[in-house]
Amino acid sequence: MRRMLLACALLAPLAANAACPDEAAVARMAAALTSGQPAEPFPGLSMADAECARDKLVPLLVPAFGQPVGYKVGAASQAVQQRFGLAGPVYGVIFTSSVAAKSGATLTLTPQVAGLGVEADLLVRVKDAGINTAGSDAVAILRHLDQVIPFIELPRGGIAGKVDGPILVSANVSARLGVVGEPIPVAATAEFAARLGLMTVTFTDNGKEVARVPGSVLLGHPLNAVAYLVGDLAKSGKVLKAGDIVSLGGFAPSVPAQAGHAYAQRYEGLTAQPVTVEVRFQ
Repeated sequence: MRRMLLACALLAPLAANAACPDEAAVARMAAALTSGQPAEPFPGLSMADAECARDKLVPLLVPAFGQPVGYKVGAASQAVQQRFGLAGPVYGVIFTSSVAAKSGATLTLTPQVAGLGVEADLLVRVKDAGINTAGSDAVAILRHLDQVIPFIELPRGGIAGKVDGPILVSANVSARLGVVGEPIPVAATAEFAARLGLMTVTFTDNGKEVARVPGSVLLGHPLNAVAYLVGDLAKSGKVLKAGDIVSLGGFAPSVPAQAGHAYAQRYEGLTAQPVTVEVRFQ
């Protein structure tokens, strides 16, 4: 009994500190994330607290980032999960700013996006609400998608100090900007599903290869990110709807965006000819 009481006494301060951040604290984080200043992390977060903070934060980002257009799956590769101490992927919300720039754009590194990253990614667009009951079969998921969209994500962490999984989630998984290529129509076939998993994604910085990975690096198959997202959203009563855009995750860790650098991402094997999406910074 004495040992039990001692254990409870030791755990009590942790329990007391673990709570969803209040509105004032979330507002301070939103102000930092939208101004380009380092945001102070919320202390002692559980994952539930982090998700609560994210849900409070997203509406406060809308005036600067635009309306929500869908979701991003973060930590979709094992290497990133290990980096943040996560057992699986997480998600955040993406905004119109995430999909506003087109391939070939030249973007300016302003103080508001200090610390911006560049990350190889891929988008899909939801065709109808049947996606929420499609399960985990790749072809079944494809029946409820209408586009695959080449995508370079431009995340910005913006958090001061060390970032773990809950802190990452509380800051909306670093969603900020992005660059989109020409949409590819979806074919709900086993062949198209296989091509998504077998394709090679190559990412370059000023022509120098940074990463070359198969599509399967994302959770074994890129569409597994959709199945994960549907399941995680359902836990809080949320669903995907027609027109929602889903960022499937980073094929490789992001690199810092640098002025004077051009970044290109090439997908080989997804379509008859390789597809490329590019962005340059000044």
